[in-house]
Amino acid sequence: MPQLPPLPVRDGVNATRLTVPASGWDSILDYVLHRWGHVDPDGIVERFRTGEVRAADGAVVTETTPLGVHDFVWYYRTVPHEDPIPFPVTVLHQDEHLLAVDKPHFLPTTPGGRFVQETALVRLRNQLGLDHLVPMHRLDRATAGVLLFSTNPDTRGPYQVLFERRQVWKVYEAVSALPADRGSDLPARFPLTYRNRMDKVKGVLTARTLDYTPRESGRSPGAPARPGRKTNGPTTGANAQTRIELIAAGVSAGTWAGAGVGHLRLFPHTGRTHQLRVHLAALGLGILNDPFYPVLQDVAPDDYERPLQLLAHTIGFTDPLTGAERRFSSRLQLGERPAPGPCTG
Repeated sequence: MPQLPPLPVRDGVNATRLTVPASGWDSILDYVLHRWGHVDPDGIVERFRTGEVRAADGAVVTETTPLGVHDFVWYYRTVPHEDPIPFPVTVLHQDEHLLAVDKPHFLPTTPGGRFVQETALVRLRNQLGLDHLVPMHRLDRATAGVLLFSTNPDTRGPYQVLFERRQVWKVYEAVSALPADRGSDLPARFPLTYRNRMDKVKGVLTARTLDYTPRESGRSPGAPARPGRKTNGPTTGANAQTRIELIAAGVSAGTWAGAGVGHLRLFPHTGRTHQLRVHLAALGLGILNDPFYPVLQDVAPDDYERPLQLLAHTIGFTDPLTGAERRFSSRLQLGERPAPGPCTG
């Protein structure tokens, strides 16, 4: 069982755990100042003085506590100013075990980097008074749609297993720009299933597509593992699979008014990082307003008028506690979807 932090959630944010070396500085305070003193030295010293730094057993870590006494300490980080993201998180469903919400574009799922208070998790903890709220999965900051949280630590495990075993099905929607020479044949191209091999390197913004030959082995995504002796050799073959259907094709009704667009429904069979964005870009149907694919754009401030046209529309599963079929669907719509007209798939 994971070790519970000795400090409670504050303002929707968990205390931070810091690994402490056994030597090299006179005190734990000296080490923390070495690591983070460039951010807020006075605030760090004040936390030690007021008893807000704790060891795993809850013991107060003081200004003079030497190194070697504790392996870890917990403390509250300084939260920098954050400009509010001007879109709400909408609750779709709440019960004693689960919370389903509509996450807007631009809002991260969990704290990280420059986003702490302006995240779905922290907003909801503060809004609903649920300190034990934990996300069951993630959505990219740029992606909007249905996001599930566990509201009860005692029943969290069975739901986590569903995600680990890929027993949760998801449906996404996307709006893509149509190439000038391919719009007319779009209905004939779908439905289709796209497979490839891809990976994501930490610190690199975009995912990589990896080549492989038909002769290379490796089980198909979702197929049961073959029995036998395991090796350390790399797995080969496709590891990402998406079924894609055409909802409609026409002219954008949003900020890209007049541009030809395709409204697509996507069924990811696997969950690789940026999988849907990579697959549509590979088909020549890059998602509108995507700064990563097919070409990585220069870093720019968020343009709230032009969100990524990708929506996590529906999520479903068999409830592990009741056996009932559960399904949650977004109330959001993609602003660049084509206006109703005769050209539909």
